[in-house]
Amino acid sequence: MSALYRLFILQIFKVISMKFNDRKTKLKGKEKMFTRDELLYFLPQFLIYCTFTLLPLVIAIPIVFTNRVNFIDPTVEFIGIQNFIDIFRSPIIEEMIPAVRRTAVFTAITFLNIFFIGLPLALILYEFKSRLNGPFFTVVYMPYVTAPIGVGILLTMLFSMDTGTMNMILLKLGIINNPINIVDENVAQFALPLMVGWRNAGFNMAILLSGLLTIPEETVEASRVDGASYFNRLKLIYIPQIIPSIVIATIVTLLRSFGNFDIPVGFGGLRGNRSAYFLSVMLYQMGFGGSATQTATLAHAVTISLVVYLPLVVIAISLNKLQSRFDY
Repeated sequence: MSALYRLFILQIFKVISMKFNDRKTKLKGKEKMFTRDELLYFLPQFLIYCTFTLLPLVIAIPIVFTNRVNFIDPTVEFIGIQNFIDIFRSPIIEEMIPAVRRTAVFTAITFLNIFFIGLPLALILYEFKSRLNGPFFTVVYMPYVTAPIGVGILLTMLFSMDTGTMNMILLKLGIINNPINIVDENVAQFALPLMVGWRNAGFNMAILLSGLLTIPEETVEASRVDGASYFNRLKLIYIPQIIPSIVIATIVTLLRSFGNFDIPVGFGGLRGNRSAYFLSVMLYQMGFGGSATQTATLAHAVTISLVVYLPLVVIAISLNKLQSRFDY
């Protein structure tokens, strides 16, 4: 599911929550939850979400209580909670912990990109009113429309040990003495999320810019008249009033990063590159074969998904509720 689609679904749930808390829409003297136009707006997408996200989840839950090896396993037996015990035992735990750690580091650095890349770009567009804003927005947003798998492939090509363009430029400039080995895990754990930050810069910029544009101009002008420095305006006016936008960007980043599959695959996650062996890649290999842990099964993969991703969903829902408390 794309980030924009996730954002769309989050907004749908927000509208539903607001309707439940504030039933003031009336038609012909009767209180109604939704108007017809509202239903026509979000019902098709909501049905798609239920069909391709919620329904597979409901179907997958019974698998965690069986010994199903793969999707075509004819000998399936009920084993209770044994899968929950197995995933915390050797040899699965030795494969799961590094994958979760890589994914968590990737998620943390990707989250910081919201503030170190997305926010400065949003502030540039907000502060400098110019005819160049349109082209600037287009250029920054353009990488986001590229295929995610292409980002991983592009990174490996740019930093190829022999013919990588970036390695050759850095060597010519004398910045480095030896080519950068991008597939080294110590390098990749920072390079990969930074590359993703470059790709997602336009999306984060758009989310934060939408929040900045809701700030009353009178408030900003009053702070300037009072002699407030730009840092104080940023700390006391801009940041507090765009917290809802920051929360949205955080939710999307959290769910997208832990579920990220295309970029690690493009980076070689399925071809033995351990630095790109994220949790999503591990679960795919468990479900479709080829896992480094030969004893792992589809049931184990589904169990790990529930153990790891359900808490993330709870966090996302909590953040979405927190967002409504900061709406101005």
